[in-house]
Amino acid sequence: MGRPRTPLLDRERITTTALELVDAQGDFSVPQIARRLGVQTGSVYHHVDGRDGIVELLRERVTEGIDVSALELRPWDEALAAWARSYRAAFAAHPRAIPLLMTSPVRAPRVLEQYERAVTLLLDAGFPLADVMPVLVALENVVLGSALDLAAPEAMWEIADETATPRLTEALDAIGDHRADAAFELALEGFLDHARRRRETHATL
Repeated sequence: MGRPRTPLLDRERITTTALELVDAQGDFSVPQIARRLGVQTGSVYHHVDGRDGIVELLRERVTEGIDVSALELRPWDEALAAWARSYRAAFAAHPRAIPLLMTSPVRAPRVLEQYERAVTLLLDAGFPLADVMPVLVALENVVLGSALDLAAPEAMWEIADETATPRLTEALDAIGDHRADAAFELALEGFLDHARRRRETHATL
């Protein structure tokens, strides 16, 4: 019997299947991927470097949605804000991947290159070297927390008796729709204000 024209298994199919599993259940296993693709588990290992290798393929796939060109904008704070919004949107599309990706080291070369560009942006803007990674990690905390918030129900507070919590009821009514977006923009602006002050303090020393 001749070989099929289209391979039954490749890294793209493995990544797509793993992401489908993560989106559905928050995790994956190599045997689950093999069953979905109709192959033996050992066949999957011929294409990837074990489970960790699949996690890095997932990281690359999810981060493909980030607009890296935003890091070329100037001034630096506009670049960082645009990158953060794009970063948030990419991970909000796959919120169940966040715990999986955030609990394993970043190894994917294309993702590391994105961090290299972000570090270069901050250094060129005048941030001291010791502040660069804290600034980026703090920004990620804002971004990923908000990406998870986007996956939450719009109505996170269910009030059965408005007379018991009248001020909370008023506050919820006042915010209207897009609660998560409003909270993200508030947190992002607060983060950027603090980052600007740190940079200016360093510049005056």
